[in-house]
Amino acid sequence: MSVKKNNVDKITLDTTIEDVVEWYPDAVSFLMEHGIRCLICGEPAWGTLGDAMREKHFSQEKMDEVLSALRRNVTFSSQK
Repeated sequence: MSVKKNNVDKITLDTTIEDVVEWYPDAVSFLMEHGIRCLICGEPAWGTLGDAMREKHFSQEKMDEVLSALRRNVTFSSQK
């Protein structure tokens, strides 16, 4: 899937972690701070953001909050 780098609205719970890490390398630290495993042996983890959050037993409300915060974070970091 290809997406314009600054179009963060394309990041959804169905977006693969691999795509997020490719589009926004700065997102790695954000995801790790939220307990979302995004790298395994230096390679992006398989699965979607939603899969990773459900694996951590995030509620739907928590998933929505983290997704919104991720979008804000990558928007800010891409503007630097």
